[in-house]
Amino acid sequence: MEEIKNEEIDKSKEAVKQDAKGLWESVKTFMNELLDFRHDTDQEATIEAIKNDIPFKGATAWILICSIFVASIGLNANSTAVVIGAMLISPLMGPILGVGMSLAINDIDTLKKSLINLTTMIVLSLLTAFLFFFLFPLREETSELMGRVQPDIRDVLIAFFGGLALIIARTKKGTIASVIFGVAIATALMPPLCTAGYGLAIGETDYFIGAMYLFTINAIFIALATFIVLKLLGFTMIRYVNSKKRKRIAQIASVIALLVMVPAVKTFINVYNNTLTKASFDKYIQIEVKDNENLWLNGEPKRDDEKKEIRLRFNGEIAPAVETTLKQKVKDYDKISDYEVFVVGNKSRSIDDISKSLERAYNNLDQKDYVINGLQDKIKELESEVSGLTNTIEKADKNTIPFSSIAKEAKIRFGDIKEIRFSKVLSTKDFIKVDTIPEASVIWNSKLKEKYIEKKQLELHKWLQKEMKLDTLYIKQ
Repeated sequence: MEEIKNEEIDKSKEAVKQDAKGLWESVKTFMNELLDFRHDTDQEATIEAIKNDIPFKGATAWILICSIFVASIGLNANSTAVVIGAMLISPLMGPILGVGMSLAINDIDTLKKSLINLTTMIVLSLLTAFLFFFLFPLREETSELMGRVQPDIRDVLIAFFGGLALIIARTKKGTIASVIFGVAIATALMPPLCTAGYGLAIGETDYFIGAMYLFTINAIFIALATFIVLKLLGFTMIRYVNSKKRKRIAQIASVIALLVMVPAVKTFINVYNNTLTKASFDKYIQIEVKDNENLWLNGEPKRDDEKKEIRLRFNGEIAPAVETTLKQKVKDYDKISDYEVFVVGNKSRSIDDISKSLERAYNNLDQKDYVINGLQDKIKELESEVSGLTNTIEKADKNTIPFSSIAKEAKIRFGDIKEIRFSKVLSTKDFIKVDTIPEASVIWNSKLKEKYIEKKQLELHKWLQKEMKLDTLYIKQ
């Protein structure tokens, strides 16, 4: 009986194994059918289509010029819709796909043509954008422009996966126009070139370098995606009759592929590290500074990655204990743990500080006579200061300003403002008479350049002073 039982158990286990194996094979078959696109690939048509998009002359040149003008206008007007429209008609993608394909199939002639045409397209695009921004009277630094001067890890991923989508669509029999257009939007090759031309037009080399860096990232990773897909699909390598020439061409192609791969990997690592550093910095500022109700930032925090420094400026005097805490807390954030924190506060005193000074003065009245005389004078000074402070606070309460409506209007007029604050600061020069000074503190978009912020700050100052009907107004950044 036991033997029969064991046989039945073994049969049951075997049946379960067979069922599991059958299920796994079914899932495997389903996934292969779902994701495998090798059977739907047309090598000859793909290579022919990519080669046809490489040449750059005649109508293609004029299409590029027109698309650069449209993109430049969109960036200048801060219009995302117009920029997307320019991407849809841009012919920049052809030579970049040509570079990736030629490296994958060992076609050195196509590689030469692709690089020559790509260089020509870049030069023409930069020249067109430069002329537009140089001659056009309105050259404000918009958020659309500034968004193309500081690449991060998302730009790398967008370029790579956009390139994958494009080359997969290209290898399919027929054409998937919507995918091609979608990739043209995602990879965004044109706006960086327009921004680089803008940088040249206004003489800002930082803008030019940042925008060209973004364009280079896009171009390298689109070419890399093309190279990888064609290699995985097993596209046939070009064979040369001359064995020496074939060997030399293969070596050249391998070296160029390596030269493309190395900067691609290095760029990815650098941008990835910069993104993590920025995330740690933003988290530190939010948790340790902005969430602390007793701290009020005066302007945007500064981070210098080369010197490994963080500079924080506050309204009000910062106690040594608070400064020490801020310097210690930075060690809890991985990517900025070795940064040195510099804290700066202004010397304006609050009513609490004055009260504490008065209390200390009264407590010290039992000291020597010559000290008492000095303390009594100090007490009179402080009492006068408190009296003036009380009067100014009462006046401030009476003269309220409709800050809510003014703030909304300011956001509409100056779209790059992230935060605006208004207060009345107590100030004294002779340490007897206390004056109330209206003061606004503005935080701008961190991607904007200092020159642009200074210009907008002046415009905002004039407008606020007029709206609030103030004779004097100080603005801090």
